[in-house]
Amino acid sequence: MIINILAAGGTAAAENQFGLQQALKEGGIISQSVFTILVVMSVVSFYILFSKLFEQQKIINQAKRVRAQFWNSNSLREGSAKLEKNSAYKQLVDDGLAAQEQHSKLTDPIEAHDWLHGSLARSEAAINSKLGGGLAFLATVGATSPFIGLFGTVVGIYRALIKIGASGDPSIDKVAGPVGEALIMTALGLVVAVPAVLAYNWLQRRNKSIAEDLSAFSNDVLGFLASNGAVRPSIGNTVAKAPVKPAAATTTAGQAGGVQTRP
Repeated sequence: MIINILAAGGTAAAENQFGLQQALKEGGIISQSVFTILVVMSVVSFYILFSKLFEQQKIINQAKRVRAQFWNSNSLREGSAKLEKNSAYKQLVDDGLAAQEQHSKLTDPIEAHDWLHGSLARSEAAINSKLGGGLAFLATVGATSPFIGLFGTVVGIYRALIKIGASGDPSIDKVAGPVGEALIMTALGLVVAVPAVLAYNWLQRRNKSIAEDLSAFSNDVLGFLASNGAVRPSIGNTVAKAPVKPAAATTTAGQAGGVQTRP
């Protein structure tokens, strides 16, 4: 029994002589450095992916609360008090209110609309810039990691060929192992690059949707400030008045008919 277990362990070790650990050992400091760089890239990429997803979902949830509660308020300050402290939508409202107060202190005559629009646009750009943080790293990983892996492969194959030439034995069993170990680096580069590219495209699409919502809300805030509260988005609770007009017209017609029948 014990002999069988030891024999199986020895067989497994022999079968694993061309595994990743052996490839890193044979590749030397260059292969080990390339492997470490790719692992760090992969870990940071997944960290950015999950942290950005959490940040985006937080803003999406804030947008739902804005649509449900904010425009029911009597003023922007009252609505701002209902939003979360670090909310992106609260930042837009507070910056708009601050710009309205600053406009009255300007000595150079500037249209209130232009001043408010510029302040809200600047605030919106700051939020979008924060949302885009880290995406450049994902794009860099997606573009460079295959070439980093290829570099490890080229160096590994070169070392394998030098070793084969020194031994003077070019048989397939001597060539296949070292070359296969070198090609592992190319595979690792692709494994790191593909998730980074997919994450970048997905996060960019979600950021675009969030930016559209922020832009629409910014325009609504601008309209509210520029009209002193007279213009605000519809919250879906207005009553249609179209049926009233025909009834009024009929009554008038009846009255007109009654006047005509008098002697």
